[in-house]
Amino acid sequence: MPAHSAPRAALALGRPLAEVVALLGFTRRVLAAALGSVTGRRFPLAETVVQTWYAIRVCTLPALAVSVPFGIILALQVGVLAQEVGAVAFTGAGNTLAVVRQASPLITALMLSGVAGSAICADLGSRRIREEIDAMEVMGLSVVERLVVPRMFAVVAVAVLLNGVVMFFTIITTLSVSVVLQDLPPGSYLASVTTLAQVSDLWLSLAKAAIFAVICALVASYKGLRAERGPTGVGEAVTSAVVTNFVLLFAANFVISQVYSTFAGGPIG
Repeated sequence: MPAHSAPRAALALGRPLAEVVALLGFTRRVLAAALGSVTGRRFPLAETVVQTWYAIRVCTLPALAVSVPFGIILALQVGVLAQEVGAVAFTGAGNTLAVVRQASPLITALMLSGVAGSAICADLGSRRIREEIDAMEVMGLSVVERLVVPRMFAVVAVAVLLNGVVMFFTIITTLSVSVVLQDLPPGSYLASVTTLAQVSDLWLSLAKAAIFAVICALVASYKGLRAERGPTGVGEAVTSAVVTNFVLLFAANFVISQVYSTFAGGPIG
């Protein structure tokens, strides 16, 4: 290896590591500010309500548009597999557990990252290049507490609510496809669900949605506040935020599923 290539390789490896360290530091700041705003009775409720309503408006229809075709594909694939292995009676449980444990929180998180997260990043990035962030810091206002914390709480609230809506529509879709196209009795389909599904599966789904929402809001806010070089920099920050969110969400889903499987037992969550 040439001598001049070694520093370049070290620099290439050091940048992602420095980015991770900076993101972890930003996460600590945001969580501390969130705790301080709640305990200090200065929580920005009005801004949180505005951001929550905006996230609901822009994320609900795209999430439903994805959940219905996903439910159709899932029902067809699980139905064919169940017929091949002779486990048709457990088709309902397989569909429902796949939706509750995996599909619903992931669909919700991806929609939030692609729609709400990009909007948060673009908004904060625009404020940065217009020097509004610098002005707030000069006036002694906490940018994290005034802008990031309400957006994080808003995304978490929407994620939990939207996760339930996506879950409902996807399960109804899988049930309809299984009954209409695969001639499964509705009674046996629902009976298998009640036999294998547990309340803990629902709590796992809600916990995943909330954790994914926190990751989405933190990454989007971090990238937006670091935007530079005018509108081009904002566009690059939005792209980077969406890609980073997707990678972190799938990694977090794997870790949470493995931890749940280890401590709760049974199949992977």
